[in-house]
Amino acid sequence: MIVKTVMLTYPQTLQSAELSTHPQVLAIGQFDGLHLGHASVILSAVRIARESDMKAAVMTFHPHPKEVMRKGDYEGYLTPLRDKEEILAGMGVDILYVVEFNESFSQLSPEQFVHELLLPLQTRTAVVGFDFRFGHKGAGDEQMLRTLGHGEMTVETVPPFLLGGEKVSSSLIRALLKRGEMDEASQWLGRPYSVRGTVIHGEKRGRTIGFPTANLELTDHYVTPAKGVYAVRVNVGDQQLTGVMNLGVKPTFHENGMRPTYEVHLLDFDGQIYDQELKVELVHYIRNERKFDSIDALIAQIREDALTAARLLS
Repeated sequence: MIVKTVMLTYPQTLQSAELSTHPQVLAIGQFDGLHLGHASVILSAVRIARESDMKAAVMTFHPHPKEVMRKGDYEGYLTPLRDKEEILAGMGVDILYVVEFNESFSQLSPEQFVHELLLPLQTRTAVVGFDFRFGHKGAGDEQMLRTLGHGEMTVETVPPFLLGGEKVSSSLIRALLKRGEMDEASQWLGRPYSVRGTVIHGEKRGRTIGFPTANLELTDHYVTPAKGVYAVRVNVGDQQLTGVMNLGVKPTFHENGMRPTYEVHLLDFDGQIYDQELKVELVHYIRNERKFDSIDALIAQIREDALTAARLLS
């Protein structure tokens, strides 16, 4: 299934012929990460839509409001738009509305949000999380959303999703990634954290020491997890391969700090993949990045890392 993505700029595109002319059930939220908590909201919308013979839709906002308003600890996306589309298709969502979040949109009152955005989209049921806020300075909550629907739109509120008694949240997943706690991050996301990138020409040092690497230029502004070595699964076209990835600044070869690079050594693979796009799942964190006293010591450690990755991914 493919999700139909509709880009909305308030108020210009609300008259667009692309917009749904059918009643729909709409899950609303930022949904960065599409973790288990988000999935519980979205799957509730899909269920209600199927029971009511309506379209199942999701509304999200781009760029991230924290990025636009320069608030909080925003440092990239867990799931950029393309990743969202892929995951939402697997959930059975029919339409993804991506609302451009800018300064003028941030000024919308709760009343405008409902009467000038949700109702014109023929939203019959809005599905939101228990802590949903909307409108200028988050003035609206799910109870106000219910009131403003005036009988034209019902509201379904989904309770928090708990794992081990703790509420699953994007901010906590970001913290887990920063600490390299990939197993727990995967549990909360419902899948391994992944990034996409195009294979570019790097320093070509890997092939001289027997471990050629694919150097990735990321396609989007992803959250950067802990520097170190990871066991990874890699999608190349319709193939899934295993590998070991170094994320970091290569301190053995570089004295001064550099921007972290993503370098993947594919296990049991000997092909040409320059300019191809890879999707890399960071499955396990093996060790932190460190400086080696000699090239031989580095080679020995890479060999050990490759064996560890193969064992973890077998």
